[in-house]
Amino acid sequence: MTSEILVEQGTPERLPVDVVIMAAGKGTRMKSLLPKVLHPLAGRPLLHHVLSTARALQARQAVVITGHGAIEVEAACAMDTRATGSFRINFVRQEPQLGTGHAVQQAVPVLADDGVVVVLSGDVPLTRPATLHHLIAACAGDKLALLTLEMADPAGYGRIVRRGAMADGEVLAIVEHKDASVAQRAITEIYSGIMAVPAAQLKRWLARLDNQNVQGEFYLTDIVKFAVADGVPVVAHKIDDAVQVAGVNSPVQLAALERAYQLQQAHRLMEDGVRLADPARIDVRGELFCAHDVSIDVNCVFEGQVNLGQGVAIGANCVVANAVIEAGAVIHPFTHIDGEAMGVTVGPGARVGPFARLRPGARLGEDVHIGNFVEIKNSTLAAGAKANHLAYLGDATVGERVNFGAGSITANYDGANKHRTDIEADVHVGSNCVLVAPVTLGAGGTVGGGSTITKNTPAGALSVARGKQVSIANWARPQKKPKA
Repeated sequence: MTSEILVEQGTPERLPVDVVIMAAGKGTRMKSLLPKVLHPLAGRPLLHHVLSTARALQARQAVVITGHGAIEVEAACAMDTRATGSFRINFVRQEPQLGTGHAVQQAVPVLADDGVVVVLSGDVPLTRPATLHHLIAACAGDKLALLTLEMADPAGYGRIVRRGAMADGEVLAIVEHKDASVAQRAITEIYSGIMAVPAAQLKRWLARLDNQNVQGEFYLTDIVKFAVADGVPVVAHKIDDAVQVAGVNSPVQLAALERAYQLQQAHRLMEDGVRLADPARIDVRGELFCAHDVSIDVNCVFEGQVNLGQGVAIGANCVVANAVIEAGAVIHPFTHIDGEAMGVTVGPGARVGPFARLRPGARLGEDVHIGNFVEIKNSTLAAGAKANHLAYLGDATVGERVNFGAGSITANYDGANKHRTDIEADVHVGSNCVLVAPVTLGAGGTVGGGSTITKNTPAGALSVARGKQVSIANWARPQKKPKA
């Protein structure tokens, strides 16, 4: 698969795009044993975000340059199901790490000459695909295109040196901050670390790099002066959104980028009509899809893939992961829903919580009520069923209009195997009952409070299984012996 770009004559031509991702750095300032590019942003490693961007560009391959923690980084890439599958990933090692130019040199053997190379960083996760499409178009297969940004405080960044004083003058060089003169440090246009470059020319320029600079490293940015010397146009695509090129070098920067990302998600949701009580207090760590008239209170976290139907209301302090919540359902505060691989479904008009827990395989029908401190796992509850207080339903099939009493549980595990409980329609289970699976409660039956049910019960019957109550008159409680 390729990305369509425009050649100089304006004729559309499909050229292959190869994305090179630099992910070899140690990230010393993170002060962590975890490689920097694997630190999570919105619930996903930084590098996974960059791989997803490569997928959005319809790249034919991503070349990931690893070094520090290479085995962990490469394994994490293989686990990124959102980005992999649409293109191949090649890994190359940079050992030792001798600069950005040296890093990209390691990718040369796996880069064909016929395409455009887009260079990204594994710790810069929020670059928009649309921005990169513009950059690729500026490259057009025969130019060196740089992504640049105006910064009020450009300290630490490479400066874009142009011919003359014009802001749109020809780009002559990128000067790294440590090598810049006083005049050059006054330049506020910086290089983002992202470029698009014809592969064949990139290879020739990489072969000419040296490390004659303050840091003694091979700078990728030196290819700009080689392009100028060879008469290859160097163009800049300038943006004004610093978040798109913000990198992560410390926990402080990671936290700031997390909040910036979450605010973007909040604005997207509100533009789509979602009512957020406070856009600064929502975390989307996956994919959240909302129909019309959804409302979300403060401090809610959404993970994996979550679908909220029309008119759904999510109360404060809820965590919802891998779930479908259908129209009109209400999730009261402090509810935890996590479907993991099996998923969770909450039917239309259902009421869940507060302080409820829905685990993988929970399937709630229309107008089901699940109350405080009720846990549901791998169980189906038909329309109108209720478990309003302090209950556990695991591996159960619950019929329509069943009332499951406070303190009652299904004992589904015998120490080795799980067994199912079938509760047919219109059964009433009293408080503090234990249903020892496998067992079936017949339709319309009643289980007396405090019963331990180990056998199937007939339809329409009252079933009671508890010890006989005995009262001993004038019974004296044991007394503590006096201390010696």
